Amino acid sequence: MPLPYDTDAALRTLKQADPVLGGWIDRIGPFTMEMRDLQNPFEALLRAIVYQQLSGKAAATIHGRLLARFDEVGGLDPEALLAMPDENLRGAGLSRAKTAAAQDLAAKTLDGTVPNRATLETLDDDAILKRLTQVRGIGPWTVQMLLMFNLGRPDVLPTTDLGVQRGFQLAHGLDELPKPRELAAYGERWRPYRSVASWYLWRVVDARRA
Repeated sequence: MPLPYDTDAALRTLKQADPVLGGWIDRIGPFTMEMRDLQNPFEALLRAIVYQQLSGKAAATIHGRLLARFDEVGGLDPEALLAMPDENLRGAGLSRAKTAAAQDLAAKTLDGTVPNRATLETLDDDAILKRLTQVRGIGPWTVQMLLMFNLGRPDVLPTTDLGVQRGFQLAHGLDELPKPRELAAYGERWRPYRSVASWYLWRVVDARRA
């Protein structure tokens, strides 16, 4: 899906504001980040819970098993998840902690803490962060990824993300990773396109591995 902001304007702004990052933008090339469809925040957050602290292949296997369990009972929704016995969720591969997180997500979707897509679109980033991090197992990083890749928000800087920290370290030739508060302070110059800056910092890591 196309991003809902002017990426050419973002690149011009970042190059003018930060010559170091601008040099890496020129080296890496076009900004090719795509937005993932988000019809259902409940399902997107459930997937995020499943994928936490697992390799992509293992997480995909567990997620597939989980969806298959719900196909057998008419489909996945918060009511169905809360009605599903714990042993069925555990049998699909969810840990005890992830089972509790999934159930809390379902309950908070039903009570309106986790809004639907239409309501999410009306909220600013801070409001979304505040709402969604009330769910057990959903931290700021998970919400920031949803903001960037599912909602296409242009000004998100995940300062605790190791890839962003490592990209900044490599781009600036630092001996150690920047602390989150240091990255946040430096990143003020990237507003209102910190999501774009973050994407390029991830690509810096890729470029140095190549």
